[in-house]
Amino acid sequence: MKKVLTVFVLAGILASCNTSKTNATSESNQSQEKTMNNKEIVGTFLGAVAKQDAEKMRKFANADYIQHNPFVPTGLEPFIGLLPVLKENGTYAENVRLFQDGNYVFMHNIWHNAKPFGADEMVAFDIIRVDENGKVAEHWDAMTVLVKETASGRTQTDGSTTLTDLDKTEANKKLVTSFINDVPMGKNQGKIGEYISSEQYNQHNPQIKDGLNGLGEFFQYLASQNITFKYNKLHKVLGEGNFVLTVSEGELMGKEQVFYDLFRVENGKIVEHWDVIQEIPTEGLAHNNGMFDFKNQ
Repeated sequence: MKKVLTVFVLAGILASCNTSKTNATSESNQSQEKTMNNKEIVGTFLGAVAKQDAEKMRKFANADYIQHNPFVPTGLEPFIGLLPVLKENGTYAENVRLFQDGNYVFMHNIWHNAKPFGADEMVAFDIIRVDENGKVAEHWDAMTVLVKETASGRTQTDGSTTLTDLDKTEANKKLVTSFINDVPMGKNQGKIGEYISSEQYNQHNPQIKDGLNGLGEFFQYLASQNITFKYNKLHKVLGEGNFVLTVSEGELMGKEQVFYDLFRVENGKIVEHWDVIQEIPTEGLAHNNGMFDFKNQ
């Protein structure tokens, strides 16, 4: 039960984004669907999930909906068949941040009443791909337990939500890509000061203090305890304006992990960071799609 619910609580995230209205004819409905942006399409689909409206779900998503949460069956009908689990457990999601990069919509969420996951509250990043026909086609996610007391005094989800610098999206994605390659992946860690602001670096990882000094202390602690922490491959970079999300694969304490990192960039420097780290399971898998595989663009 713990993992089966993982995707279903997405249902309530974007119901408020649903801008579609009931029209007098099916033709006007179809016309409206064509004018919806990807955020609105995803919001409408998840609103239908929240209402357990299977007919609307089928209208806005592909029958071969591809699932990358390792414990949830792939395909739309298996997804629909498990919706009652959501109602039984009273689990729901609160959206904190919502962004769009081309045909991808990516979200930062808090899950409440999440005891089926193993904790009362969980933090997650979710990515949904909308295909060229305007249909919800694919889903990725990672989740972790919400921690009440953190090293920085910040929560895992608070901080800036203001979207700016839309004209700098590609430059910010390039900056963050270089940072991941040079620092977490170890190609040139001495360049960290070129990427992270020395004046402001708000840290939301619960184990790390603010600032470059806090980050340095964290890595020193890992080294003193012989804890393995490394990124091996960068799978995806998504961005909108001053926010950039990366999805990476690596190791922590000898176990394979997925790393979701959200960065806020200001004046060419990283000034804020949120993350979710989840162990990649090898048993009890519902499919063989894996937690990555972004080959569909």
